[in-house]
Amino acid sequence: MEDKEYGRNILFYLNGKRVLVERPDLDMTLLQYIRSTGLTGTKLGCGEGGCGACTVMVSRFDVEQDKVVHASVNACLCPLYSIDGKHVITVEGLGNTTNPHPVQERIALLHGSQCGFCTPGFVMSLYTLLRNNPNPSEHEIEECFDGNLCRCTGYRPILDAAKTFSELAWKRGTSVIGEDGTAHVIRDENSDDSGCGLEDCCRLQKPNGIEKPKPTEFTLPEPAAPRTGTGDVCCGKTTSGSCCKSQNQAEVEKAQVIGQFKAYDPTQELIFPPFLIRYSKGNTSEDEPRLQTLKISSGDGTSWCRTLYRPLTLEGLLQTVEVHPDAKLVAGNSEVGVEVKFKRAKFPVQVYVNDISELRAVHSDANGVTFGANITLAQFGSALDALIVEHGEQRTQSLAALRENLRYFAGNQIRNVATIAGNIATASPISDLNPVFMASGATVTLVSHEHGQRQVPMCEFFLGYRRTAMQRGEVLLSVHVPFNAEGEVVRAFKQAKRKDDDIAIVTCGLRVRVDVATGVVRDAAFAYGGMAPTTVLAKAAMRSVDGQQWGERAVLDSMLAACQDELRLDYGVPGGMAEYRAALTTSFLFKFWAVSCKQLRISCAEARLAQELEEDSERQLSRGKQEYASVVDRAIVGKGIAHLSALKQVTGEARYVDDMPAVQGELYVGLVMSERAHARILGIDSQHALELPGVHRVLTAQDVPGHNVWNIFKDEEILPSTEVHHMGQPLALVVADTQRLAQEAARLVRVEYEDLPAVLTVRDAVEQQSWFPEVRQLKNGDIEAAFAQADCVLEGESYCAPQEHFYLEPFGSIVVPKGEGGEFDIYASTQNPTETQMVCAELLGVPANRIVCHVKRMGGGFGGKESRSALIAAYTALAAYHTNRSVRIMLDRDEDMQITGQRHPFYGRWKVGATRDGQLLGVRMRIYSNGGFSHDLSIGVLERAMSHLDNCYRIPATDFEGRVCRTNTQSNTAFRSFGGCQGMIMLENMLCELADRLELPVEVLRERNMYRAGDVTPFSQPLDDDWNVPRMWKQIKQKAHFDTRRSEVDAFNAASRYRKRGLALLPTKFGISFGVKHLNQGMALVHVYMDGSVLVAHGGTEMGQGLHTKMAMVAAETLELPLDAIFISETATNTAANTSPTAASASSDLNGYAVYNACRVLADRLRPYRESMHGESFAKIARTAYLDRCNLTAAGHYATPDIGFNWQTNEGLLYFYFTQGVAMAEVELDTLTGAHTTRRVDIIMDVGKSLNKAIDIGQIEGAFAQGQGWSTTEEFLYFPKNGRLFTQGPGNYKIPSAMDIPRDFRVELLEGAPNALKTIFSSKGIGEPPLFLGSSVFFALRDAVLAARKHSEHKSSLHFELPATPEILRLACEDELVELSRIPKEQKVGVMPFVVRI
Repeated sequence: MEDKEYGRNILFYLNGKRVLVERPDLDMTLLQYIRSTGLTGTKLGCGEGGCGACTVMVSRFDVEQDKVVHASVNACLCPLYSIDGKHVITVEGLGNTTNPHPVQERIALLHGSQCGFCTPGFVMSLYTLLRNNPNPSEHEIEECFDGNLCRCTGYRPILDAAKTFSELAWKRGTSVIGEDGTAHVIRDENSDDSGCGLEDCCRLQKPNGIEKPKPTEFTLPEPAAPRTGTGDVCCGKTTSGSCCKSQNQAEVEKAQVIGQFKAYDPTQELIFPPFLIRYSKGNTSEDEPRLQTLKISSGDGTSWCRTLYRPLTLEGLLQTVEVHPDAKLVAGNSEVGVEVKFKRAKFPVQVYVNDISELRAVHSDANGVTFGANITLAQFGSALDALIVEHGEQRTQSLAALRENLRYFAGNQIRNVATIAGNIATASPISDLNPVFMASGATVTLVSHEHGQRQVPMCEFFLGYRRTAMQRGEVLLSVHVPFNAEGEVVRAFKQAKRKDDDIAIVTCGLRVRVDVATGVVRDAAFAYGGMAPTTVLAKAAMRSVDGQQWGERAVLDSMLAACQDELRLDYGVPGGMAEYRAALTTSFLFKFWAVSCKQLRISCAEARLAQELEEDSERQLSRGKQEYASVVDRAIVGKGIAHLSALKQVTGEARYVDDMPAVQGELYVGLVMSERAHARILGIDSQHALELPGVHRVLTAQDVPGHNVWNIFKDEEILPSTEVHHMGQPLALVVADTQRLAQEAARLVRVEYEDLPAVLTVRDAVEQQSWFPEVRQLKNGDIEAAFAQADCVLEGESYCAPQEHFYLEPFGSIVVPKGEGGEFDIYASTQNPTETQMVCAELLGVPANRIVCHVKRMGGGFGGKESRSALIAAYTALAAYHTNRSVRIMLDRDEDMQITGQRHPFYGRWKVGATRDGQLLGVRMRIYSNGGFSHDLSIGVLERAMSHLDNCYRIPATDFEGRVCRTNTQSNTAFRSFGGCQGMIMLENMLCELADRLELPVEVLRERNMYRAGDVTPFSQPLDDDWNVPRMWKQIKQKAHFDTRRSEVDAFNAASRYRKRGLALLPTKFGISFGVKHLNQGMALVHVYMDGSVLVAHGGTEMGQGLHTKMAMVAAETLELPLDAIFISETATNTAANTSPTAASASSDLNGYAVYNACRVLADRLRPYRESMHGESFAKIARTAYLDRCNLTAAGHYATPDIGFNWQTNEGLLYFYFTQGVAMAEVELDTLTGAHTTRRVDIIMDVGKSLNKAIDIGQIEGAFAQGQGWSTTEEFLYFPKNGRLFTQGPGNYKIPSAMDIPRDFRVELLEGAPNALKTIFSSKGIGEPPLFLGSSVFFALRDAVLAARKHSEHKSSLHFELPATPEILRLACEDELVELSRIPKEQKVGVMPFVVRI
């Protein structure tokens, strides 16, 4: 074609408005374009399509189907040019805070948004589902979120809100929305809530006399009386007037909210533009834009793509590829986009193929089905479903196997754009589909102008790592999958770190065909991914069964041995996990053997196991229940009010740092990051970077005008001057016009190094005595006498791994110079505005009063933005100082994870003495944390870990000692629980091993040694009447039926060979206060304006935990005003000076009392006016007071009384009080793969008199999920060879997804306990304490592994380290297949593992 025949522009609609982009930037993603227009609701969370924060809906008219198709899409990977002819809807296109869409309204008001950064993505995923199916099932609703991650909520409230749109909304004991839009209630037949035990208990009465399950009008009950210590109240609703349980206020409040929801009317949605239908069909008039083949060229020399072609026909594609045989073909961009962003790949010529309808056809004949290669994975799945129904189960087993693996292939957003051609042609060795294609006997058809069409069997298609049989100029036309014959069985298996939206560790397609009459094997294909540089056939195993009798044990043994020998891996194999991967190959084959024998009706021992082996451990539909009593003594405080910013967050109106509009002339900072783990800096050459147009400065340590050191111990440079101390450490700053240019120029800066020895792991650091000088000790009693007196003395060690914060909003900062007097405004995502202010002032050499740090909100923090955020702000401050222009930085996810610190890994050595009945006598513990390369907050983390080594148990003699190790990793930092969970987990691991030795249930050991009121902790703090763990322990055992379920679990395990269940009961106590005395203070500033509105400023920051909401509630309660009269704009150092960081779960205590004190002053000043103007509006009262020259501004301050601890003398009060809780978890483990599901979790938390019970429930659920991730799926790994971080994003670092939370998740707040707390309204801090309870899942898994080991008769003690990933779990089961996969110790000697835990 001649150039004049090509189009150069793209046309699409954005939220209903037509957009024409002339010669679009080929590097620009849809996300970048959307945000450039001011629509900032769509967020950048990871840049690799792994978190869903960037989800939008893209609609197109499908000409073949003659209908509009809606798809959720990751805008961060979607090239802008691919949107030609489509309609894009963002979260702003749905509604706003004044008129939210029902999806937005329900997620907001049912507490589904905390920090809010991920929320627009969830909104758009659910919205897209509803556009395609206005009446989805609950299963479809849960599945629609498989590409979205949330770090705050624990997912339960999001799922609850979404399920109000289901066919049977709120069918589990709550309420439903009827066709008339009113709220109804349906009772749950399976509920354990049996009331008080009386026959006429009001909890058992049918609502309004209507038989179940018919919905009845929901009548709100009267507020329930406060619960007594036993949880019973007189409800007055039984015929006999007997006593009955109080109403669950959580359900009452939920029903009140649901009853106010607007009805969802799918006919009122934004329509697909009619013009785009004509545009897609080619029916536009001459004076209108028309759909054309595109050819767009870029003039930017740094662009990764210089020329783009977009053909519309197969012939056009072949012509283009003939001219450009090395062009990169792109469909979904899910692979290429990641290569470009993270591997810095460049593809000068690119061909976009997703608009070629000829490549999406599906045809079936007598032999099988031919799929067009460019069919998307979502379309592929739908086609497979239809074909299985059409042709029957026997003939379509290969198709069913493909469908099975497709269920867990990435997330919806990726499946909606990625194609089977892309999956095949990239030749990934861990492809989900290629092993199944290969095993099924599939054939690919290739086509080119030069060679025409040719067919290649899949077994001959893959030639090596990322190499295929495709020749230059060829494209993949189609894939043919044959139907299955009688006597043929096909299955697919996959194992990943996380069940859904995760890349495979090992995947396989397995097929066997036997003679129906004789059972002799006629054909077999065992194809594996993850075991070689490409998809491979286990040919030796296939040969071993050829002609053999399928079902004979000798054949099975021979097949497994042949498979293991053939696919054995070296210890240092790329990808790691050599033994686990080898074990999976035979585990999958064993499963296949059993299920195929059953299907073929072959009688053998394994066939009888088929049902349990084929049952998927996938979590079924989730359900949740929250319980708390009503509040009768306060008007506002204690009520379950939704987060005050929730509606802004669900509509995309909430602004985060990077959402702020750019100031004119604003520049961007790019980071030059160290390529060494430890080295001297010999020179930095920035010449090539500075030669790029638009690059303004390259800044190094020599450009710092003030102090270049920071943190509490002043042992870390902001920009290193002589040495780098970890891989990824920023050592220079590039200041340029755009982010892309700054990052490109940063890669051109050359650094000369001299390598120095590096230490990565905490164990290596202990061995080399690489540690900081500080030592912390807690010694009580005579430890040697305790050991001498003990019947059992046991020694061992414990380890707990690091954890990435994975706040959805990466670090960001904007610094705006005022242009005079050395003044700067800093807009930062930080939990610590005061430290940010002070660090930047010292860096620039100006007084702190010239610097104002503003924090509107954060997209999550969890401690990660307490100290390290100051460093990022310092980079932008330095650049703004030198350029006198506004400067911005927003870290990419991989940069954030490499630069910032994580939760400290801990290693401990312990010795315990106990009596034979399990009474603890003494514990010696030596614990070591991996602090990274500088102190940061590591001493504080160590102190909290030391003070939580007792957890909830009385230990008469203690000898605790702790140190912080210095290593060449990022400086590890604060993380929710701040060392507390590490201390408790090491003790609990010790108790588990002691219980094993004593042959006692560990719950008996825990209960036997539990503190009682009056006992004294190792840090000399007595436990007073506020000690409620024994009460909650007893309550949860009764309410969650521990004894019954223990028996049921044991019975299940006795009957099941390869699926095991586990049960754990775990307590926690968490001390509330900062360990540094002076931080235990808060301040507030409150203004009453003449119109009666109130502005509150306080020292705490909002990161999703609802602090601003709670503070507004305190102010409203104290001033006796409605909540909507109170407003909190931001946290800033010019309105709240010298603030403590928002951390330690103390911010509500400190700032709440400060707000209260300020409001109390104002209330006292206004009292005379209120009394004299009784009945008048508060606006009139405020104006009258102002005219009377009454001061309507008050400052408040609060300092925690009596606090202060001396570590040298073990004297003083370390914590003001303890937040306590108990959790019970039940899990089910597939012992052949290590996959598990959490069946049920029950939690009771003592939060005192909660400031906001719904928000506290949300904090409990979110913290639990984070603790569950820390102890199971989240594995932080490094390359030992060079110290580079391996887990740099959601692609290989797996936080829990919506499919990982407990199937049955029950959370209750303790009511009726004595409370004499001198805290704000007698409440307790809640942000951190529940996190440790997430490890109850870890201990339940340990229980399941013990059950598995009993079958294998392993008598050795179980040493279990956290996190319990599928690899750890599978190998711990120690069965014959694991033994078969073991690598001899001598083969590991001198071999460096692929990755290591630090």
